[in-house]
Amino acid sequence: MSLVEAIRERGLPKPDAAITGFLVTLAVLAILAPAQLPESIRFTLWNLLAVSPFLIASIGLAAFAKATGADGQIAHVFSGQEVRMIAVAAAFGALSPFCSCGVIPIIAALLAMGVPLAPVMAFWLASPLMDPSMFALTVGTIGLDFAIAKTLAALGVGLAGGYATYALTRSGALVNPLREGIGDGGCGGSSARSAKEIVWRFWHDDARVAAFRTSAVSTLLFLTKWLMLAFLLESVMIAFVPAETVQRFVGEGGIGTIFSASIVGVPAYLNGYAALPLVGGLMDQGMAPGAAMAFLIAGGITSIPAAIAVWALAKKQVFALYVAFALTGAITSGLAYQIWAV
Repeated sequence: MSLVEAIRERGLPKPDAAITGFLVTLAVLAILAPAQLPESIRFTLWNLLAVSPFLIASIGLAAFAKATGADGQIAHVFSGQEVRMIAVAAAFGALSPFCSCGVIPIIAALLAMGVPLAPVMAFWLASPLMDPSMFALTVGTIGLDFAIAKTLAALGVGLAGGYATYALTRSGALVNPLREGIGDGGCGGSSARSAKEIVWRFWHDDARVAAFRTSAVSTLLFLTKWLMLAFLLESVMIAFVPAETVQRFVGEGGIGTIFSASIVGVPAYLNGYAALPLVGGLMDQGMAPGAAMAFLIAGGITSIPAAIAVWALAKKQVFALYVAFALTGAITSGLAYQIWAV
């Protein structure tokens, strides 16, 4: 019997990937590089403190959206003429404060409701790349210029993927994109199916105040554990990966480097938040700006957890299109940002 099966049988909670990775990394350092362990701990705590204002801002934004009911209005974004819907869906995806676990069931709900694939694809591509929380953390870890450029890249990738999908569907392709038996359940599906009234003065409602508190605590735990792991890994990278090695592989900024960063971004990506300090550290060591952008764009859309979820949800043709849009968008965004940044 595997460990996961044993945990399920006994009703125990599943091991947390971020916490497990953090503890395993500490253990490996303690065994193989004990002199580096205290330095890595200091580095992690100091950087967590430095980014805390942006962390607090991101937590407040996520909790506010939950408490006011703004996260329940997504279905309204996808109503109207399809060409216009694509633009609105891409913009909404690039700016919406949805958690990563909510995106996949929301997509399933929208497709099950009969929303056309093109605007859904636009939202699907743009949503993992940027949201208010990630924007704040990107400013804190990499800089305002990069955060703005990544937001524009998210919008551009969503628009390009949405309109390309529209052209394909108009030609009769990609009919019934969901796999057989896929419904609209999950942690985000209900908010897409049943929009609720937005109450901006939510502090007068005890239930909404409780929702704000619950969302704030869960977001705090989620972001903190992933950022701790990311800063710890960054400290290890700085200590053991020579800057000249980074410069050699991802420092030139040419199309080959940007293409490599796009490909490497898929398996190497942790999640949108944890990747930021790692990429910031790589840029300090000589990573080209365009390669950094390509890495974050490709990894944000096609990281292994997200790719597995898309594979389970959509038919093979849709999955292939999704990956193609992600890689094309990453390379294009990386080249554009490299030209602008130089």
